[in-house]
Amino acid sequence: MKAVVHNLKGEKVKDIDLSGAIFDLKSNDALLKQVYVAQYANRRKVLAHTKDRAERAGSGIKPWRQKGTGRARVGSVRTPVWRKGGVTFGPTKDRNFKKDIPKKMGKKALAIALSGKLKDGELILVESLKMDDPKTKIMKQATTSLKLKGSILIGFSKNEAGTKKASRNLEKVTNIDIENTNVLDMLNHKYFLVSEEGIKVLEKRYNKK
Repeated sequence: MKAVVHNLKGEKVKDIDLSGAIFDLKSNDALLKQVYVAQYANRRKVLAHTKDRAERAGSGIKPWRQKGTGRARVGSVRTPVWRKGGVTFGPTKDRNFKKDIPKKMGKKALAIALSGKLKDGELILVESLKMDDPKTKIMKQATTSLKLKGSILIGFSKNEAGTKKASRNLEKVTNIDIENTNVLDMLNHKYFLVSEEGIKVLEKRYNKK
């Protein structure tokens, strides 16, 4: 597979060969959806939580005697029947939405997503993302020169980590370490911007031996 490499000024520099085992796979929407849903579920934070009668504040003493008062019998002020009492069958923070993803499925799904980005012209390769003077203005000019309109996911290698601060304030731009590239972030953004060094990291990690 051939791919064009640009510099940050948007000028074509050269063509490089990409591994067909990663960048030349057929689409598999069923696999992509399965992995996407699992990764989305794994990031889900459980916020809704209601207290049952054991968690509510209040005395444990029986409000009044069982018989002889003419009132309904009750054993605790924390009963769900009463106002400010516990909640029955309410949502709790103990819920678990985690889903397991076999490693082989995750790797193949990512390779399929990368192949799709390349075929659709949404995988943008540059010589390097490393900047001597990382500034937001320079990164903004780079995305404009590369004609990127829409949401952008930028993958940084370890040597390019210092450039992250130049793009973290840009609208519709998300930064990610290239080692943490995943299907969820890939499909949630239109473009994937990565350097030659980042591509080598992906090929080394996901290429079949």
